[in-house]
Amino acid sequence: MSNKWDGKVVIVTGASRGIGQEIAEQFAINGAKVVVNYANRADKANSVVEGIQKNGGEAIAIQADISRVAEVALLFQKTIEAFGQVDILVNNAGLMVTKPIQDVTEEDYDRLFATNVKGTYFACQQAAKHMRENGRIINFSTSVTGAMFPAYSVYAGTKGAVEQFTRQLAKEFGPKGITINAIAPGPIHTELFTNGKTEAQIEGIIRMNSFGRLGEMDDISGTVLFLASDEARWITGQTIKVNGGFV
Repeated sequence: MSNKWDGKVVIVTGASRGIGQEIAEQFAINGAKVVVNYANRADKANSVVEGIQKNGGEAIAIQADISRVAEVALLFQKTIEAFGQVDILVNNAGLMVTKPIQDVTEEDYDRLFATNVKGTYFACQQAAKHMRENGRIINFSTSVTGAMFPAYSVYAGTKGAVEQFTRQLAKEFGPKGITINAIAPGPIHTELFTNGKTEAQIEGIIRMNSFGRLGEMDDISGTVLFLASDEARWITGQTIKVNGGFV
């Protein structure tokens, strides 16, 4: 096992499946102690933890709905009780609803902003309180903020907010040597992305990037791990588009 992040403690929100799971597993492979956060699916989160442990890594699952500020605080408290510190925060958890504006409900709007914006912001607040010096925060935006897609207005709006407080918080975290950046993935080959789309729709989206394929989860996890590394210590307040030239 690599020791790149030996002694480091990583919280990955929404890590029970998909990109979050991939990120958690890659940090564990590289020696970090990983907190697999989940909202509802304890079985899936525990399966991720078991997989990490079978490969010689160290991980625990902690339930917390990040749309609730008290639960975000509890996530950090339980992490510190288990591992003694927090060094890296990956704000991966998020929701996506795509509807024309005529069909967006108040509930849709509130749910997306509660998770994607409030959840990310108050996780950053907990990091400001508890993260050790020279820590790393990686938030998740989307490349859709650089496009104009019908039915994505609320989702893109939440991610625009994430990009702005990533930028504005950089100088608050800087005195402790903590970097804060966001990544903006393009379309990624996950069940979440392909669900409900026709082959023709997927092919049309593929043609929008430079490489004629969907992104893969390791395209994203590799960028996250880079931003969490010492090599990225001079990068902060940035949003990096990871999309194969999608926009």
